[in-house]
Amino acid sequence: MSLDGRPGDRREGPSPVTGNGVVLEDSNRPALAPMSSQRLRLIPNKDHNPDNYDDMELDFSPSIFTSLERFLPPSMLGMPRHDKVKFMTEILLKYLPHGERNRVQKHRDYRQKIISNYQPLHRELYSMHPATTFVAPFLKAVSDNTEESFRRIMSEPSPGVFTFEMFQPQFCELLLSEVENFEKWVNEAKFRIMRPNTMNKYGAVLDDFGLETMLDKLMENFIRPISKVFFAEVGGSTLDSHHGFVVEYGEDRDADLGFHVDDSEVTLNVCLGKQFSGGELFFRGTRCDKHVNSGSHSEEIFDYSHVPGCAVLHRGRHRHGARATTSGHRINLLLWCRSSVFREMKKYQKDFSSWCGECLREKKERQRISIRATKRELLRREGESTA
Repeated sequence: MSLDGRPGDRREGPSPVTGNGVVLEDSNRPALAPMSSQRLRLIPNKDHNPDNYDDMELDFSPSIFTSLERFLPPSMLGMPRHDKVKFMTEILLKYLPHGERNRVQKHRDYRQKIISNYQPLHRELYSMHPATTFVAPFLKAVSDNTEESFRRIMSEPSPGVFTFEMFQPQFCELLLSEVENFEKWVNEAKFRIMRPNTMNKYGAVLDDFGLETMLDKLMENFIRPISKVFFAEVGGSTLDSHHGFVVEYGEDRDADLGFHVDDSEVTLNVCLGKQFSGGELFFRGTRCDKHVNSGSHSEEIFDYSHVPGCAVLHRGRHRHGARATTSGHRINLLLWCRSSVFREMKKYQKDFSSWCGECLREKKERQRISIRATKRELLRREGESTA
């Protein structure tokens, strides 16, 4: 894998390329190599404590810059934030096609228009307050930050699907009230909003009306530590961006959701309420792109019934869908957590047997055939030796 920053194909996340050739001048330090000759590290510097970029006007989420900083060459780690941001922004923009840059700018303008006009109902939601957001056992598990502490509060009813109690009822009620207030404003202002994805006709993107920073904290401080333990093979330890939204099911809303995979490495799905029947999630095994339409095996089939305040955490490539909500009104919070580092590395991988069920089956079959052939060869040689 080349890390020398030469242009290539389109990248979905921070790509290993260099910046714009700006040299940092400092008479008190040895001369540094021009940025154009700098290379990203292949392995992140885990001992480095990256800067916080939340207070800066950026083209991308602040958490992306914080995560990418660990991959900067050692000579750049002591640079001022402004210089590091400039270098990393060049990395991110270089592989965005011109049309994509226009789309990003239009969405930024769209989001700014909402934030400038929408008046939040519960401003306390827009900052992370763990003590009033999460149930005590969940907070204790994250504080202890061990596999044992996580497993104490979790169930794994099907391989790779983890369920646990997460949100306090009052937090669920506040978030539902905020979403309803936003939708009321949308209708009164006759403002056309973007829906969460191409599958849902109802719901709202929470990031678009100001909750992005709070959801960043949710991912960084609470989901990433868990994902580092249970989903390391799909970038669980390097989650650096998210797509946060709510979906709505029931009468006059979406009825169900077809069989699909998420555009995420790790997905958090939490039921917020209200009263409803039906709407079960059904899972059918994790697959890579090559095997996404392959059949399911009995051990991969699992159905889950939602409980308000309780979370489901799974790989984004874990195939799933939602059955029809037959009565009432169900609203869920979804957080698609992504790793730009994993997405870059995945382009150079050919074996996904560590997480793709079908790749693993094929690998085991190849091993079985190889062992059988080896046994036959040994028997043949033994027979020749006896003769």
